[in-house]
Amino acid sequence: MWITLLTALLLSVSSQDLLVRNASVLDPDGDGWRHEMDVFVEDGRILAIGSELQDRDAVIIEAEGLWLVPGLIDLHSHLLLHPYNETSWNDQVLKESLELRTVRGVAAMKATLEAGFTTLRELGTEGAAYADVALRDSVRLGIVPGPRVLAATRALVATGCYGPSGFDPRWELPKGAQVADGVDGVRIAVRQQIAAGADWIKVYADYRRKPGDPSTPTYSLAELVAIVDEARSAGLPVAAHASTDEAMQRAVIAGCKTIEHGTHGSLATLRLMKREGVVLCPTLAAADAIARYTGWDGEDPNHPRIKDSRDLMKRALEAGVTITCGSDVGVFPHGDNALELELMAQYGMSPAEVLRSATRTAAEVIGMGDRLGRVAPGFIADLVLLRADPLIDASATRRVAVVVQAGRVVHERKP
Repeated sequence: MWITLLTALLLSVSSQDLLVRNASVLDPDGDGWRHEMDVFVEDGRILAIGSELQDRDAVIIEAEGLWLVPGLIDLHSHLLLHPYNETSWNDQVLKESLELRTVRGVAAMKATLEAGFTTLRELGTEGAAYADVALRDSVRLGIVPGPRVLAATRALVATGCYGPSGFDPRWELPKGAQVADGVDGVRIAVRQQIAAGADWIKVYADYRRKPGDPSTPTYSLAELVAIVDEARSAGLPVAAHASTDEAMQRAVIAGCKTIEHGTHGSLATLRLMKREGVVLCPTLAAADAIARYTGWDGEDPNHPRIKDSRDLMKRALEAGVTITCGSDVGVFPHGDNALELELMAQYGMSPAEVLRSATRTAAEVIGMGDRLGRVAPGFIADLVLLRADPLIDASATRRVAVVVQAGRVVHERKP
């Protein structure tokens, strides 16, 4: 029988064993299913997978007709933002209080978790100081429900290369990231962010110099090398916002682990990323959302933003670069993270590749490939039961029935 929501709430504060029965379980490689399988969870980890497992003391989820996959992972999120068609980015940064934005972040985490995304990499608070660290810790302490959060705090930007911008230059306005310049300056900023609780460092390797201008590289190679070196000294990886080919090349050479967006990366640069083991987060959903906010009807494939996304994916797939799920959610509504997976499929990835991008691949990117991203004994029991087969249709990831996080049932959605 189905568990009740009350049972789910009780499980969220207990360590009771869990037995999922008769599910179609995703195989460890993510290419097929093991049908009519039971999954036994003890102390938050998968203990066994097999047929007709028994434990009379376990809470049982009858999962016949459901598809069991690992908890989904989004590696580019902004919990402290909400959609730009509700409130512009400038107004969120300049007019919304830190307290309001943090409360919104709590609601965003709940929506994300209920959508089956049990882990997030939070890539910049956009003017909300170190609120992502507070959100991360509030989940760890069991104060609020939410995904496992990896925080990047404030992000790094060069002088004159981020917003809010376009104001009378007499006024010194707060920025959406931490301004740092020069080799010594960026090292200091990285140290400050690490001390404040960062799990990752994010750097804007390119950006607009003034409103209306195209993006250009902003940090020198020497500065990027210093950022990566300082982060590496503390065991932290670096994510680079980069949409221009030159900035992408600099970030790859400097040793950044992921490239965010990558819009105008050439085939040669994408091949360089493959050789160096640098991963692409294409953030297709953000481009789609911004196109719609500016009047795109969702039909014309030649809209500049949409064409750029399609062309990027074509080059990336040809280059064989590793692609992971990173949606830039916050630009569009939290809980709609699966849009990135749908667009990946529309732009050329197979459903199996799409699912891996948000499970096994994403877990490996964040250094948790031995603990997350697979349904296998010994792995953390972050699990999602779906009502349709995501290896046939990527949009099946929207059809969430039950979400389990570290062995606790945290959400149940009735048919």
